[in-house]
Amino acid sequence: MFDRNNRNNRNNNYRNNNNNYRNNNSNYGNNNNSYSNAPVNVGETYDVKIEDIGRSGDGIAKVDGYILFVPNTKKDQEVKIKVTATKRNLGFAELVE
Repeated sequence: MFDRNNRNNRNNNYRNNNNNYRNNNSNYGNNNNSYSNAPVNVGETYDVKIEDIGRSGDGIAKVDGYILFVPNTKKDQEVKIKVTATKRNLGFAELVE
């Protein structure tokens, strides 16, 4: 007979023991919030235009084609941002006031 609880426990144990992408020094989700090949650097500021809104409601801006998610912004808004984290294909920034 199939025991759904036993299967869920096995899946949870697997997830808890295999969080390499979160806890180790892998390139995926690296711990220093910086990806060296990104065209922007953490801490740099840019004047950008919010081109679109993402699924979670964050504004989407681009610097040299590199996508940055900026919370608390609206489409077509021109803002100054500071990069807070970079990944291979996208990054995150905050408004500079």
